[in-house]
Amino acid sequence: MKVELLCGRKPLTVNVPDSAIVLDMVEMDTIRDPENELEKVLANPIESPPLRELARGKRSACIVISDITRPVPNRIILPPILSALEKEGIKREKITILIATGMHRPNLGRELELIVGKEIMTGYSIVNHYCRDASCYRKVTDIEGAPIEINTNYLDADLKILTGLIEPHFYAGYSGGAKSILPGISSFETMKFMHSFKMIAHPLVTNCVLDGNPFHEYGLRVAEAAGADFLVNVVISKERRIAGIFAGHYKMAHRAGCELVKRHSVTGVEGPADLVITSGGGYPLDATFYQISKALICARNILKKGGAILVACECSEGLGSPEFCGIMRSNCTPDDFSRRHCDPSNFIIDQWCAQNIYQVLDYAGSVHVYSPGLSRADMENIGAHKAEDLQDTLDELVSSVPGTTVVVPAGPYVVGMVRGQREG
Repeated sequence: MKVELLCGRKPLTVNVPDSAIVLDMVEMDTIRDPENELEKVLANPIESPPLRELARGKRSACIVISDITRPVPNRIILPPILSALEKEGIKREKITILIATGMHRPNLGRELELIVGKEIMTGYSIVNHYCRDASCYRKVTDIEGAPIEINTNYLDADLKILTGLIEPHFYAGYSGGAKSILPGISSFETMKFMHSFKMIAHPLVTNCVLDGNPFHEYGLRVAEAAGADFLVNVVISKERRIAGIFAGHYKMAHRAGCELVKRHSVTGVEGPADLVITSGGGYPLDATFYQISKALICARNILKKGGAILVACECSEGLGSPEFCGIMRSNCTPDDFSRRHCDPSNFIIDQWCAQNIYQVLDYAGSVHVYSPGLSRADMENIGAHKAEDLQDTLDELVSSVPGTTVVVPAGPYVVGMVRGQREG
């Protein structure tokens, strides 16, 4: 049978055995008039006064948005929010749109226009978060001795609004919610704590788990300390149309959105697979191999130990940041990586995704990567195999790996769970 793997801007069609188990999103009804629906939820939010009521009497506002790695429909979300603020007397020059880059690069020029549209780009103050610039943040609290430092544009605003996309997330359980603050607009020192080797190794720091997940629960603590007046999060379909809009209290509205995602993006399998064929999730998520760690971890979670993984990803921007490239090209084994980076004094940026990749390489018998943007040398450096022809490699694996084959066309946007695995 034919399936389409999300890869870059155009899906790749491959033939898989008729006996393969295909895990895909449950089809979602999309919202025909999202602008009208957004107006409704802003006026009737979850566990919160309406946005206009919150804006009344405020002099300034900060709206946090996701960076270009997330396909958030900002051109639909932002105009009604901005209009509500201005109608209640907040002057345009007192509204800051803050891009939650975390430790990613800034979004400027053409990228910025892609995120928000030309009218908003030229009409409002838009600021990128720089996690290493000490003048951009200040401390709000401590957690386990670690300083929690947040962007001052956000802290100094009278009205603080979070926006974003809810989807499965391999650390926070689900994206969106308080994740806009931590790690979105936090300092490098704060990120060292939240992305430490110990944190990433915690068994409940995983997809679709909120209760007991320290990554999620620390995020809520930071949101309470820094303040979060209102949240607007969306859920999108496989075709990236809006299927749900959730507005109101930063915790309760987010939880409601997570329930929708769980119903449509989490699916059970009876037992682990011998072969998992997956994708990086398509553009913009698969622009770098750094982000492919998400697809690999999802594949690992439904794979028998010693099984095989084939992932299709474009990686048009290559491996990722210079620091991530340094790790990936160091020729270290999973054991070498663990011995070095379990020591907090050896922490470097982007080591957490490398940690996940090495976890997968240590668990799987073989990992095969089809990617026009990656070199054979880079794959061999980490002990993976570069697939030059996707269909040929798939056919070879199907014939050489006996047992169950599971196909996940949407990659990390669908979370397979072996029956009995925890979620919630």
